[in-house]
Amino acid sequence: MGRYRPPRPKGSYYITPEGESAMREELRQLWKIERPQVTSVVHEAAKNGDRSENGDYIYGKKRLREIDSRVRFLTKRLESLNVVHDTPNNVNKVFFGAWVTVEDENGEEKTYRIVGPDEFDLSRDQLSMDSPLAKALLGKNIDDEIVFESPIGKRVMVITEIRYHANL
Repeated sequence: MGRYRPPRPKGSYYITPEGESAMREELRQLWKIERPQVTSVVHEAAKNGDRSENGDYIYGKKRLREIDSRVRFLTKRLESLNVVHDTPNNVNKVFFGAWVTVEDENGEEKTYRIVGPDEFDLSRDQLSMDSPLAKALLGKNIDDEIVFESPIGKRVMVITEIRYHANL
Protein backbone atom coordinates (compact mmCIF):
# COMPACT_ATOMS: atom_id res chain seq x y z
CA MET A 1 0.00 0.00 0.00
CA GLY A 2 1.39 3.41 -0.96
CA ARG A 3 1.67 6.57 1.04
CA TYR A 4 -0.97 8.39 -1.01
CA ARG A 5 -3.54 10.24 1.03
CA PRO A 6 -6.39 12.02 -0.74
CA PRO A 7 -6.34 15.78 -0.21
CA ARG A 8 -8.37 17.13 2.69
CA PRO A 9 -11.47 19.03 1.71
CA LYS A 10 -10.83 22.75 1.68
CA GLY A 11 -12.24 24.61 4.66
CA SER A 12 -14.07 27.90 4.42
CA TYR A 13 -11.94 30.97 3.80
CA TYR A 14 -13.31 33.12 6.64
CA ILE A 15 -11.47 34.01 9.82
CA THR A 16 -12.01 36.38 12.74
CA PRO A 17 -9.48 39.17 13.39
CA GLU A 18 -8.37 37.30 16.53
CA GLY A 19 -7.79 34.12 14.52
CA GLU A 20 -5.76 35.96 11.89
CA SER A 21 -3.66 37.58 14.62
CA ALA A 22 -2.99 34.17 16.22
CA MET A 23 -1.94 32.67 12.87
CA ARG A 24 0.37 35.62 12.13
CA GLU A 25 1.91 35.27 15.61
CA GLU A 26 2.50 31.53 15.05
CA LEU A 27 4.14 32.31 11.71
CA ARG A 28 6.35 34.96 13.32
CA GLN A 29 7.27 32.60 16.18
CA LEU A 30 8.25 29.80 13.80
CA TRP A 31 10.16 31.96 11.31
CA LYS A 32 11.88 34.50 13.58
CA ILE A 33 12.49 32.52 16.77
CA GLU A 34 12.22 28.75 16.47
CA ARG A 35 13.75 28.25 13.01
CA PRO A 36 16.96 30.21 13.77
CA GLN A 37 17.41 28.24 17.01
CA VAL A 38 17.00 24.87 15.28
CA THR A 39 19.27 25.99 12.42
CA SER A 40 21.97 26.86 14.95
CA VAL A 41 21.66 23.43 16.62
CA VAL A 42 21.87 21.66 13.24
CA HIS A 43 24.89 23.78 12.24
CA GLU A 44 26.73 22.91 15.46
CA ALA A 45 25.81 19.23 15.14
CA ALA A 46 27.07 19.14 11.55
CA LYS A 47 30.52 20.29 12.74
CA ASN A 48 30.83 17.13 14.85
CA GLY A 49 31.57 14.91 11.86
CA ASP A 50 29.58 11.70 11.23
CA ARG A 51 26.02 12.81 10.65
CA SER A 52 24.50 9.35 10.29
CA GLU A 53 24.54 8.71 14.06
CA ASN A 54 24.22 12.31 15.24
CA GLY A 55 20.83 12.66 16.95
CA ASP A 56 20.94 16.46 17.15
CA TYR A 57 21.60 16.65 13.43
CA ILE A 58 18.98 14.07 12.40
CA TYR A 59 16.18 15.40 14.61
CA GLY A 60 17.13 19.01 13.92
CA LYS A 61 16.83 18.46 10.16
CA LYS A 62 13.49 16.74 10.71
CA ARG A 63 12.25 19.66 12.82
CA LEU A 64 13.43 22.14 10.16
CA ARG A 65 11.36 20.29 7.54
CA GLU A 66 8.32 20.45 9.86
CA ILE A 67 8.82 24.17 10.50
CA ASP A 68 9.29 24.94 6.80
CA SER A 69 6.19 22.96 5.90
CA ARG A 70 4.09 24.79 8.49
CA VAL A 71 5.49 28.18 7.41
CA ARG A 72 4.55 27.44 3.77
CA PHE A 73 1.06 26.39 4.83
CA LEU A 74 0.50 29.46 7.03
CA THR A 75 1.83 31.85 4.39
CA LYS A 76 -0.43 30.44 1.65
CA ARG A 77 -3.44 30.18 3.94
CA LEU A 78 -3.12 33.74 5.26
CA GLU A 79 -3.00 35.02 1.67
CA SER A 80 -6.29 33.31 0.82
CA LEU A 81 -8.28 34.09 3.99
CA ASN A 82 -11.02 36.70 4.23
CA VAL A 83 -10.93 38.47 7.62
CA VAL A 84 -14.45 39.33 8.80
CA HIS A 85 -14.31 42.60 10.75
CA ASP A 86 -17.90 43.79 10.43
CA THR A 87 -20.93 43.03 12.55
CA PRO A 88 -23.86 42.01 10.33
CA ASN A 89 -26.78 44.40 9.78
CA ASN A 90 -29.25 41.97 11.34
CA VAL A 91 -27.84 41.05 14.76
CA ASN A 92 -30.89 38.90 15.54
CA LYS A 93 -29.70 36.18 13.14
CA VAL A 94 -26.75 33.83 13.50
CA PHE A 95 -23.88 34.71 11.19
CA PHE A 96 -20.12 34.14 11.19
CA GLY A 97 -18.46 35.43 14.38
CA ALA A 98 -21.58 35.25 16.55
CA TRP A 99 -21.68 33.92 20.08
CA VAL A 100 -24.70 31.63 20.17
CA THR A 101 -26.25 30.15 23.30
CA VAL A 102 -28.20 26.95 22.72
CA GLU A 103 -30.28 24.82 25.05
CA ASP A 104 -30.49 21.06 24.55
CA GLU A 105 -33.30 18.60 25.34
CA ASN A 106 -32.12 18.34 28.97
CA GLY A 107 -32.30 22.09 29.54
CA GLU A 108 -28.51 22.49 29.59
CA GLU A 109 -27.21 25.69 28.01
CA LYS A 110 -23.94 26.03 26.13
CA THR A 111 -22.46 29.06 24.34
CA TYR A 112 -20.35 28.71 21.20
CA ARG A 113 -18.66 31.21 18.94
CA ILE A 114 -18.86 30.43 15.23
CA VAL A 115 -15.38 30.84 13.74
CA GLY A 116 -13.40 29.70 10.72
CA PRO A 117 -11.98 26.18 10.39
CA ASP A 118 -8.43 27.43 11.04
CA GLU A 119 -9.26 28.71 14.52
CA PHE A 120 -11.84 26.34 15.97
CA ASP A 121 -11.12 25.05 19.46
CA LEU A 122 -13.87 23.24 21.35
CA SER A 123 -12.02 23.63 24.65
CA ARG A 124 -12.55 27.40 24.22
CA ASP A 125 -16.11 26.89 22.83
CA GLN A 126 -15.06 28.01 19.33
CA LEU A 127 -17.05 26.07 16.77
CA SER A 128 -15.97 25.73 13.12
CA MET A 129 -18.50 27.15 10.68
CA ASP A 130 -18.05 23.92 8.69
CA SER A 131 -19.25 21.71 11.58
CA PRO A 132 -22.75 20.18 11.51
CA LEU A 133 -23.91 22.23 14.52
CA ALA A 134 -22.67 25.54 13.09
CA LYS A 135 -24.20 24.78 9.69
CA ALA A 136 -27.54 24.16 11.43
CA LEU A 137 -27.21 27.42 13.40
CA LEU A 138 -26.23 29.77 10.57
CA GLY A 139 -29.10 31.99 9.44
CA LYS A 140 -31.38 31.08 12.36
CA ASN A 141 -33.04 33.43 14.89
CA ILE A 142 -33.55 33.38 18.67
CA ASP A 143 -36.09 30.70 19.74
CA ASP A 144 -35.55 28.73 16.50
CA GLU A 145 -35.27 24.99 16.96
CA ILE A 146 -32.40 23.34 15.15
CA VAL A 147 -31.88 19.66 14.36
CA PHE A 148 -28.46 18.32 13.42
CA GLU A 149 -26.60 15.04 13.20
CA SER A 150 -23.97 14.57 15.92
CA PRO A 151 -21.69 11.58 16.58
CA ILE A 152 -24.27 10.27 19.08
CA GLY A 153 -27.21 10.71 16.69
CA LYS A 154 -29.80 13.37 15.94
CA ARG A 155 -29.84 16.26 18.39
CA VAL A 156 -32.38 19.02 18.87
CA MET A 157 -31.49 22.39 20.35
CA VAL A 158 -33.11 25.80 20.75
CA ILE A 159 -31.27 29.09 20.26
CA THR A 160 -31.67 31.21 23.41
CA GLU A 161 -29.22 34.07 22.76
CA ILE A 162 -27.23 35.63 19.90
CA ARG A 163 -24.58 38.30 20.38
CA TYR A 164 -21.68 39.67 18.39
CA HIS A 165 -19.44 40.98 21.16
CA ALA A 166 -17.84 39.01 23.97
CA ASN A 167 -19.18 39.48 27.46
CA LEU A 168 -16.68 41.69 29.23
